[in-house]
Formats: sequence, C-alpha cells, structure tokens
Amino acid sequence: MNISFVTASLLTLMGGLLWASPTVQAEQEGRLMAAKTTSFYDFTMDDIDGKPVNLSQYKGKALLVVNTASFCGNTPQYTDLEALYEQYRDKGFEILAFPANNFGQQEPGTNAEIKGFCLTKYSVSFPLFSKISVKGSDKHPLYQYLTENSPFPGEVEWNFQKYLVDRSGNIVARFPHRMKPSSPEIVKEVERVLAAK
Repeated sequence: MNISFVTASLLTLMGGLLWASPTVQAEQEGRLMAAKTTSFYDFTMDDIDGKPVNLSQYKGKALLVVNTASFCGNTPQYTDLEALYEQYRDKGFEILAFPANNFGQQEPGTNAEIKGFCLTKYSVSFPLFSKISVKGSDKHPLYQYLTENSPFPGEVEWNFQKYLVDRSGNIVARFPHRMKPSSPEIVKEVERVLAAK
C-alpha cells in the first residue's frame, strides 16, 4: 500500500476529528469520561450556587439521585422527597437533585430561579445542583455513566427518575419518574441500603 496514501488518509481522519463541531466534541469527551469512570464518586458537580462538589464527599451514605423540574406534573414530588430526606438523613441518607430542561422545557429557569422556587414553594433542604442535561447529545457525563455504564442502562424517560446509590457508591436501583418517593418500593429499598454497613 502506498505510504503517502496511508499518511494522507490518517491526516484527513485527524483533521475531521479536530474540526468536529463543539457539540460532537463535547459528546465525545463526555463519553470518554463516563467510560473511564469506575465509580459514582469520580464526578465533581457544581452545586446550585456554582460551587464544585466532589461526589466522593458522600462516601458511606445512601443516595437518591433525581433529575428534577419546576413545571412538571411530577414537581409535587419535591414534597415527598423532602419528607423522605427528613425521615432518613440522620441515618446517613442524602438526596441529590439535578435540575434538567430535557423534557417538555419544564425547567427553563436559571439556577438562581430554580433555587428560589425550591426553597420558597417546597422548603427543600437536600442538596440542589446546577442545571444539567440528562439526555441527548449534550448529556452530562454523570448521566452518561448512570444511563450507559451502570447496572441499569437506558435513557432517562422523564423528570423525577430516581437512582439509588448504596454506601459504597454502587447504583443498586432505578425507579420510574411516576413512582412517588413515599412509595413502599422506594422506602423499602432506602431502608435496606441504610441497614447495610
């Protein structure tokens, strides 16, 4: 095979990669990060005020990870989430809320607006994080990990889908968006995870 042809082909391929659109590049970088990730704790996320939070600070706790929205039929689940949090937080339970605007444009506001809404309407006291994308070409690497690399693969279907993370950072359950946080199924699994030391 002609060496100059091979070299030209490689240069063309590399050029195509270098000139990929920002969206494609972000998607590729996100997938690489998610693929390299071996633990939920490898991620650093911005909280609702824009301050970085390394998720490793939650080691040893049971976590319920939820993608949220302010103008959804499921938004009243904030009440049940807060009640669940108040019931179990002293036992090592945290809820991590990730606002997302992926479904029906139901989270259009800024982080400041989302925070104000959650505090004034639902008196939320569990951690809120900055708005991210949980689906599509700009899906955040955390959600690439949850939907592609966890034991529960599959796209997020709607606002308020829930993942349960055990004290060691393992994704141990996924609950559908319509299932209320107060449901017996969720409460039972949260208690099971909390009981495991």
